[in-house]
Amino acid sequence: MARESKLLKLMRNTLMEVPDIEALALVSMDGLPIEAILAPEMEEDRVAAMGAALLSLGERAAEELDKGKLEQVVVRTMKGDIVLTQVGDEAVLLALMRKEAKLGLIFMALKKLVRELKKSL
Repeated sequence: MARESKLLKLMRNTLMEVPDIEALALVSMDGLPIEAILAPEMEEDRVAAMGAALLSLGERAAEELDKGKLEQVVVRTMKGDIVLTQVGDEAVLLALMRKEAKLGLIFMALKKLVRELKKSL
């Protein structure tokens, strides 16, 4: 059995601590998966590509609208939220939430996870 990476361990701990987070994926800025904990029906490569594309579009919008450096992109849907957070200059953390999730708690947990991931990248 392969040993779990430190990045994956950090992500798994966050999922255990915050049950409203359904899935996490750490992807490169060019849309390649680094680590992911997703539902079986989700394709890791596809999630990674979409996450990087959404973050890139958010960065462009923030720049063009003179709003400064992008921190997060939040996509609200009828079935829950998607939050994308930049992890340094090289990666994006994508989090999928349940519909009833309390975003304030989620943002705190993701901020902590991003700090820990930055140290391990």
